[in-house]
Amino acid sequence: MDYRRMPIEAESPEQFGYDRVRSNLAESSVPDTPLRDLSVALDDLVLMYGDHRGRPGLRAAIAADGPGLGPDDVLVTPGAAAALFIIHTSLLGPDDELVVVRPNYATNLETPRAIGATVRHLDLRPEDGWAVEPDRVAELMTPKTRLVSLTVPHNPTGAVMPEPVLREIVGLVERHPSARLLVDETYREMTFGGPLPLAATLSERAIGVSSLSKADGLPGIRIGWLTTRDRPLLERFLAAKEQILITNSVVDEAIAEVAFARRPERMPAILDGIRVGLQTVRAWIGDHELFEWVEPRGGVVGFPRFRADVPVDVDRFYRILFERYGTVVGPGHWFDQSRRHFRLGYGWPTAVDLEQGLAALTAAAVEAWDAPRPKATRRRGAAVGNVMVELERQIFRDQPRVEEIVQSGSEAVGLSGDGDLVIRLPLAGPDDQGRQESADEPAGDPGPAVD
Repeated sequence: MDYRRMPIEAESPEQFGYDRVRSNLAESSVPDTPLRDLSVALDDLVLMYGDHRGRPGLRAAIAADGPGLGPDDVLVTPGAAAALFIIHTSLLGPDDELVVVRPNYATNLETPRAIGATVRHLDLRPEDGWAVEPDRVAELMTPKTRLVSLTVPHNPTGAVMPEPVLREIVGLVERHPSARLLVDETYREMTFGGPLPLAATLSERAIGVSSLSKADGLPGIRIGWLTTRDRPLLERFLAAKEQILITNSVVDEAIAEVAFARRPERMPAILDGIRVGLQTVRAWIGDHELFEWVEPRGGVVGFPRFRADVPVDVDRFYRILFERYGTVVGPGHWFDQSRRHFRLGYGWPTAVDLEQGLAALTAAAVEAWDAPRPKATRRRGAAVGNVMVELERQIFRDQPRVEEIVQSGSEAVGLSGDGDLVIRLPLAGPDDQGRQESADEPAGDPGPAVD
């Protein structure tokens, strides 16, 4: 195994410190859940080795979502990443081939590379709505194909596959002499039009993977699972788990069982929050002059990009975004894509943090513009009530040098035609006096220097 660190992990917000981030738009989950919200009683729990397959009640709860599945079709793992690792290392070798959609969650790409398998990418295109086309899957399959790997809803684009398409791909795999289908179903509960059937219910050749990390906001307990109706194959996966881990944490599994029991009461509020976040981003990007996207149909992330005619220095953009505005997104290279793309998470941040992060994206893009910039219009700023509109009128009236106005965090920023800061006004309430800074009368800390 040729291991190397994945950029999505090495550059993640938790690695350089959440305390350095004001607006975290890089996360691909809903807000993290405090343990107290689950009302878990653990005082009588014996800290023993647990069932190697996973706590029976937890496996039963997972299987209950799939007609025809039972607890013996489920293997509990420490997160979905461990399930993916077990599947890849069990089914792939250096002489084998994998068909996998790209862009994708990094583990689905990197583990097969580390094994030395041949990775055949099904490159999805925004022009096609990030759709998976069965004919293209068939073209990539060869006699050496051992695994076809999909993610539905898709990470990082939020695209959702129609059920007939999924069933057509299941048919392709079943007609192949040795291939199996892997479906990462981590975002299944967040499908806006209703979830697809669990992959394992469609065929003995299909393997499903999911976790409690994303839709349930419980990444800290490290609970994931895989499902398959192929019992000999599940036994092989169990052997891999035992050699790597033996068993899961009984504490994590006890909490997970309670979380499953409380899903019906918790999920409606979670889904409402996701819808609100999506509406906020939709309003921001709808007629944006700099960014465009294919609107997600599930999950909590989208994959915007700079419009083709926007001449931006992307390295400078990401640097300004973090150093000046304290905002992070998931750059395209996390997913083997151009850095003009970025993953934008709208389920994790608060409403205020999301608004401020979106404004920071606009501000950083304007400042990283790599050509003479046109005069800005007011819709480049993300309005907060009527405050932004009033400040824009004031700036244009009093500052003739200002050519562009953007919202930067909690401030309205006026820039000259050369991109120089002319004035900075706080987005305070209309009755507040606030602070005013200009290039002629500097006040306060100007913030980190940016090249």
